[in-house]
Amino acid sequence: MQTAAMDPAEEPPSMLWGLDPVFSAFARLYIRDILEMTESTQVPGIYFYNLHPISKVDVLGTVVYKREREDFFCYGVDDGTGVINCLCWKSDVLKEEREPSKSGAQLCAAAQGGFDPVAELQKLRRAQRTRCRLEIGELLRVRGPVKTSRQQREIKASTYYKVSDSVMAVQISWMMEAPQLYRQCYDKAPQLEPDAAGDSAVSSLSRATKILKDFLKQKSVSRFRPYDVQDLLQPLISSPPQAASADQEPVAGPSACQQLRQLLKEALQILQDEGAVYRKVKSQDEVYLVTVQDKDLLVAVKDVIREDSRREKYVEKGCHVLHILSAVRQRYSLNVSRAALELVLKTLECNSDIISTSDSHYTAI
Repeated sequence: MQTAAMDPAEEPPSMLWGLDPVFSAFARLYIRDILEMTESTQVPGIYFYNLHPISKVDVLGTVVYKREREDFFCYGVDDGTGVINCLCWKSDVLKEEREPSKSGAQLCAAAQGGFDPVAELQKLRRAQRTRCRLEIGELLRVRGPVKTSRQQREIKASTYYKVSDSVMAVQISWMMEAPQLYRQCYDKAPQLEPDAAGDSAVSSLSRATKILKDFLKQKSVSRFRPYDVQDLLQPLISSPPQAASADQEPVAGPSACQQLRQLLKEALQILQDEGAVYRKVKSQDEVYLVTVQDKDLLVAVKDVIREDSRREKYVEKGCHVLHILSAVRQRYSLNVSRAALELVLKTLECNSDIISTSDSHYTAI
């Protein structure tokens, strides 16, 4: 393949790469995207996916071809989107095919049924050889840096092993996690250089959100209205600039009161998005309920799980979180979000009222 180089004008400066958490992690990219990544013009061996600097990857796939040399294996790995060459160096155990000979004392101990360290060592070596020597059709997981050799993209494995997956549980879990990683991380462009105004606004908003969270937690507030907490954010609002002289016109802009209301509105929206608060009934009287302090909501969720987990359909695995959410919205409030429900489920599980049977299923104790 012809390696594409990134336009220097589009490539972020190398000194900022460390601000992107993807740079120091093993990126779980599809092989198709690994093959299509563009290489950095600043540092060879660094590649970019959607402006994220990538140096090392984590791949799970089926072996479709293999070559063996004295010092390494060369596996072709296919994850369904493409095939990439993986260079896997042999360990000293794989190079030493000859089994160690036993001494007379060790043979005597083995005959008497005692512990034989040489025999146990041989078992460990055989197990390691089995995990590292794969055949076509077997499942391989590879971690390592991406390299380009002879115009071909490949992975130089730092870790590799055969995955035993008779019921395909590992592959299914992998296929479910990958799209989430793409949505939450890889497909979002990194914010490495926020502008000063935007940075200030984000800082004020994050401080406002923290102030509200701390107040609700310290005071054990169960419900409140916006004007109850509005004054807490007053110190975050800067006073409007004064005119330098009587002849100078004041700078037009939102008043301090307008800024305060807007900041409070955005902070409350963040709390709602996180599920920390919600409005049971949306009306002109804005009443916010604190999710983990709402005893009625806790009881409603617990009742749904206790009643429905007895049904034949949910006896084995328990109730799925989406089923619980639908039932709570029907029986309690249409405005309960999934984020709020997950906080409630976590609280109930900490109180030993329910248990999770899987990542998304719950049943009553």
